[in-house]
Amino acid sequence: MEKSVRQIHELLTRKKKTLSLAESCTGGLLAKLLTDLPGSSGYFILGLVTYSNKAKQKLLGIPASVIMGKGAVSKEVAEGMAEGVRKKARTDFGIGITGIAGPSGEMPDKSIGTVFICVSSKKRKLSRHFIFKGDRLGIRHKAALKAIALLKNLL
Repeated sequence: MEKSVRQIHELLTRKKKTLSLAESCTGGLLAKLLTDLPGSSGYFILGLVTYSNKAKQKLLGIPASVIMGKGAVSKEVAEGMAEGVRKKARTDFGIGITGIAGPSGEMPDKSIGTVFICVSSKKRKLSRHFIFKGDRLGIRHKAALKAIALLKNLL
């Protein structure tokens, strides 16, 4: 178990804060890491794997124009995912993760390993762009752990 996962588990539990997730490239890995710990049901409310653009639109309310204009892998979509899931689940925090884990999917302006993560609360929003190195599983794992680190910054 990663130390950062245990730390965020303890922080959320102690502060009595709730969390929801909208994951794309991580495919539910962040939800798995958090729910591996007993007691996570006290703060973990909802986890959605919105892998397709249609799911992002239908479940999270991200306009098709944003996805088409900025791309599914973009800061704007990560922010829409985080805010959409937080509002849908009525949680204190929402996390949105979108990216290209590879080995295919590279675009001229976005290489494999490109990931956008947003952590949203009612008062603040923290969005970051990363380029992770490694294979598919490594990129997904790094993205999930970086999302935890960003959440810790807002807590």
